[in-house]
Amino acid sequence: MNFPSKLVEEAVYEISRLPGIGKKTALRLVLHLLKQETKDSENLANAILNARTNIKYCSVCYNLSDHPVCDICNSHRRDKGTICVVEDLRDVLAIENTNQYFGVYHVLGGVISPLERIGPDQLTIDSLIGRIQTTTDIKEVILALSPTMEGDTTAFYITKKLQTYPVKISTIARGIPFGGELEYMDEVTLGRSIATRTLFETKED
Repeated sequence: MNFPSKLVEEAVYEISRLPGIGKKTALRLVLHLLKQETKDSENLANAILNARTNIKYCSVCYNLSDHPVCDICNSHRRDKGTICVVEDLRDVLAIENTNQYFGVYHVLGGVISPLERIGPDQLTIDSLIGRIQTTTDIKEVILALSPTMEGDTTAFYITKKLQTYPVKISTIARGIPFGGELEYMDEVTLGRSIATRTLFETKED
């Protein structure tokens, strides 16, 4: 792709590095920005820089937050006795949009995947165990992980780690097809899966 300007080429290159955006889409975005008022581009750049600089990970659940502890963990309206364990931040948003869950969360930051060289030590599993060790308020842990091989492996690992603690371990109902990702599920299906969760069963030879 030939560009009329080196600056345009650089802008297209940087935007095309974003997931799901190819060079043609990036070029359309750059040309759109060039047609707008300078202030609009400045606002966009400042918003991105401000987000990258100031957004934190909650020190309790690892959700995104403007403060050291996120609004969900701080809310007196949330059920602190129920922890919903999810793979990443997008799953928190998906579950919140169902309006069917009123507990708190724990974001793992991924799932166990030997092929991608991701082991338990690279996730926040130890922090989850620490939360349960340090309080008697937690009564249930919901494993809301995508029904994939990696998700099931992670759920099994966490269940084994928690088996000595007096907490109920449940998993979302399988209204979600195997191999599906939570973030792409419709709100009704995901909400029903949360509401009709079942006890997690470990099957060993």
